[in-house]
Amino acid sequence: MATHPRKVAQIVKPQPTRDGAGVKLARCIGGHGLNYCDPFLLLDHFGSDDPADYLAGFPMHPHRGIETVTYMLDGEVDHRDTLGNEGRIGPGDVQWMTSGGGIMHEEMPRPAAKGGRMGGFQLWVNMPADLKMSEPRYRDVSAADIPLVTRPDGTKIRIVAGTVDGVAGPVQELYTDPFYTDVAVPANTTFEIPVHPDHAAFAYAFEGSGRFGVTDDEPGKLLSSPELAVFGEGDTVRVVTADEPVRFLLAAALPLDEPVARYGPFVMNTREEIDQALRDLHEGTFVWTPGHGR
Repeated sequence: MATHPRKVAQIVKPQPTRDGAGVKLARCIGGHGLNYCDPFLLLDHFGSDDPADYLAGFPMHPHRGIETVTYMLDGEVDHRDTLGNEGRIGPGDVQWMTSGGGIMHEEMPRPAAKGGRMGGFQLWVNMPADLKMSEPRYRDVSAADIPLVTRPDGTKIRIVAGTVDGVAGPVQELYTDPFYTDVAVPANTTFEIPVHPDHAAFAYAFEGSGRFGVTDDEPGKLLSSPELAVFGEGDTVRVVTADEPVRFLLAAALPLDEPVARYGPFVMNTREEIDQALRDLHEGTFVWTPGHGR
């Protein structure tokens, strides 16, 4: 059966910024380079050996209308929210939170036990209009529960969401049918993976380099970490490495094709809904209760 490899439609260089109480970040989606990649609203890459860059963390703050995914590489993050969840995620762990109609939470980074390295990613995924005011949910996924597929050529694929080579990731039953993987491709290797043709897709190279969007008649675009590639139409992603390996996030999801109104941690469909979120926050009625549902 013929495949149709996706070409790279856009390359984005992450922009340095600070968020929360002063955490140093590289913003790949949600900034001037790429404001929105429907349904992906934000991708932040945090990574530093200096605790001063991240220990201030993200004190208690609100979210409405989105899902947030935190994927750790190094260090630890303590989490607490208004659903009563408390916990800590460490290297290889994932925290997946559906904010729905309203949740308050905090994320406070901690350095690695040996050395001060802290690193990972936070991805925001939009929610459809008819579910934005739904009940919030929270889930921690330990590194041990995230399957690792190792191909004969040495390529390693950690599967957070979606299915690779018949192996399914642990995060399922989400609104935009997301695919979320951490892929490491050795030097001098061709990597190919199917991606649903109806889904928007991107790759974020955070170690090494490779050619992304390779087709039968084009050599693709060289990504040298840290860089992000947004893919065009097709049903396959192909990456080719030369003398250097590459490691990247590969994510895809079903676009919502709905109006987007965003204000900080709130993402709704209209300005009126944003104004309502701000009123709810001011009046102390922001946190979701059964009466919030619509």
